[in-house]
Amino acid sequence: MTQKRDYYQVLNVERDADDNEIKKAYRKLAIQFHPDKNPNNKEAEDKFKEATEAYEVLRDPEKRQTYDRFGHAGLEGMTTDFSGFGVNLDDLFGDVFGDLFGGFGGRQRAPKRGRSLQYNLEVTLEDVIHGKQVTIQVPRVETCSICNGSGAKTGTDVVTCPQCHGRGQISQSQGFFTMSRTCPRCHGDGEIIQDPCPSCRGKGLVQNTSEIKLNIDKGVDSGFKYQLRGEGEAGVNGAPSGDLFVVINVAPHERFQRDQNDLITTAKISFVQATLGAKISVQGIDGHEELRIPPGTQYGAQLRIPNKGVPIYRRSHSGDLIVKIEIETPTQLNSEQRRKLEEFAKLHGESTNQEHEGFWEKLLGRHEEENPES
Repeated sequence: MTQKRDYYQVLNVERDADDNEIKKAYRKLAIQFHPDKNPNNKEAEDKFKEATEAYEVLRDPEKRQTYDRFGHAGLEGMTTDFSGFGVNLDDLFGDVFGDLFGGFGGRQRAPKRGRSLQYNLEVTLEDVIHGKQVTIQVPRVETCSICNGSGAKTGTDVVTCPQCHGRGQISQSQGFFTMSRTCPRCHGDGEIIQDPCPSCRGKGLVQNTSEIKLNIDKGVDSGFKYQLRGEGEAGVNGAPSGDLFVVINVAPHERFQRDQNDLITTAKISFVQATLGAKISVQGIDGHEELRIPPGTQYGAQLRIPNKGVPIYRRSHSGDLIVKIEIETPTQLNSEQRRKLEEFAKLHGESTNQEHEGFWEKLLGRHEEENPES
């Protein structure tokens, strides 16, 4: 097996070359080695394919990033058209270049893979915890079902262009030179449709909105991408369809925050419960959960309920439910409650003198300021 050359060396550009430099380098090589310019030249054909392969990778930001990190091995398994016909030569060279150099007639009707699409799907936190099947509406270009993509009216056929005789080009002599240009009648296709299909108007493709079912896996997070092969736009002339990429966005939840596979919530307890310990009920994603409050729990403590968070993707267990503790300060005290707290303050060695007030005195002082009539 021949070892592939470095793509930057193939195009003769630096590794930090921008898109314009890469496009310019490929255009130069494509003009030099294109099969239409070098008939029956295997070496030129191989160089054209090599340059096209390099261009197809380096012009795509995602593929280029993968190649820069992992080399040729990183691109294995990625769907890429390296035939040379996936590149839009009209966009690359323009009409002037096409006419001066004879064009690349007939390529428009060559099989061409359909365009891939991206669909952004918003789901709820409950959806990614329990899993869910959803149906999405995807607008896309599909093969016309009336003419089966031929573009011709039922009962009629596509015929060879009588002006260029199927070559897609016409030649014109000017002095010592013979120049070729794209056939104006078939626009380089080499064929014409005499009776267009009324459904697609001769294009062979129609715009449609399709319903596609998708299973949301447990544990996925925002940014997760599903690749649905063949669910993109239809290909041309029997070529395969593109892919559909569904990107997940998990909507914020009113009660819970997500930290990877953990869920975070808050619970309020009294200072008595915080001091002596208690068992309380906490609202989880699937109902109430029992939580043990250890004696001496401080404000802001984070307590865990194992395996009550978000399922770990393609695993049998889940993250935890993390409960942040908030301690409620009583706002209304009767005389008996106040007396008991004062006794506790004295037992705790805290002064009740306003000049050296302790925790409980400060607490009761704030209470009286907020409730002067109590």
